[in-house]
Amino acid sequence: MTTLVTGSTGFVGAAVVRHLLAAGDTVRVLVRRSSDRRNIDGLDVEVAEGDLTDAASLARAVTGCQALFHVAADYRIWVPDPDSIYRVNVDGTRHLMLAALDAGVQRVVYTSSVATLGLHRDGQPADESTPVTLDDMIGHYKRSKFLAEAEVRRLVDEQALPAVIVNPSTPVGPRDIKPTPTGRLIADAAAGRMPAYVDTGLNIVHVDDVAAGHLLAFHRGRIGERYILGGDDLALKDILQVVAALTNRRPPTLSLPHALILPLAYLAEGWTRLTGATDPQLTVDGAKMARKKMFFSSAKAERELCYHHRPARDALADAVAWSLSRNDATAHP
Repeated sequence: MTTLVTGSTGFVGAAVVRHLLAAGDTVRVLVRRSSDRRNIDGLDVEVAEGDLTDAASLARAVTGCQALFHVAADYRIWVPDPDSIYRVNVDGTRHLMLAALDAGVQRVVYTSSVATLGLHRDGQPADESTPVTLDDMIGHYKRSKFLAEAEVRRLVDEQALPAVIVNPSTPVGPRDIKPTPTGRLIADAAAGRMPAYVDTGLNIVHVDDVAAGHLLAFHRGRIGERYILGGDDLALKDILQVVAALTNRRPPTLSLPHALILPLAYLAEGWTRLTGATDPQLTVDGAKMARKKMFFSSAKAERELCYHHRPARDALADAVAWSLSRNDATAHP
């Protein structure tokens, strides 16, 4: 079976590619000409150059494939041009799904995010059925993923797109080369650059468990259903304590009030626009998201897919080890 994977050079996509290769699939990867390809270097994959904003390249890439894992997304909490994130995440997803239908792809796994799901005010874990609307989405990334997932479900209903949706929580682990916002947080904490924290929480899961969940969704998931691929719920304070213990550092003890974080975020974004830097260290949308604990339950995936995850501490240990090894390689070429 020939399987197309988008987002293969990214964090989750590279892990999905490795699991597919281990399962014996013939893997084709959609890669932009300008992409950093370190995550797929040396892997036995067929490269199809293309872009989610180029519909013709998507049609070429998916031709002859029986399966599609659409993992790619513009995962930026802050963007100088908000329209760009919708062109990739919404329009690109629609064009790719239509190309898959035209090519006769037999099965699709679409990688959404827990960012599209509702949250409980009291911090209790949310699931796939927790009520949510577009108005609940904070920022352009969340809105774009919410709309993209809606497009996939529409095509399932209206054109019989054979798609299963997965919603990863907060993956951590090796090969987070960009890095993701969480990967940056872990790297900063491991390096002793995290002097304070806010009262928030994340659902931490190993990236390889998320990748394995993708394959389970492909083989066992129900068409049109979505499945949270998560791990353990941890307060940010506890995450930083684990990282500190793994690196023999003192954990931060200063808790910053949310009322202070938001003005700092506005200043950081303003400075980024003024200087032309690529990415602010703190974002307004990120500060607003931190007001809620992003806790989730994977019970549905565990029940229907036989999904399971390792303890969050093990996931964080792999993330820290990879981050430190990467720093060592940078310091000692």
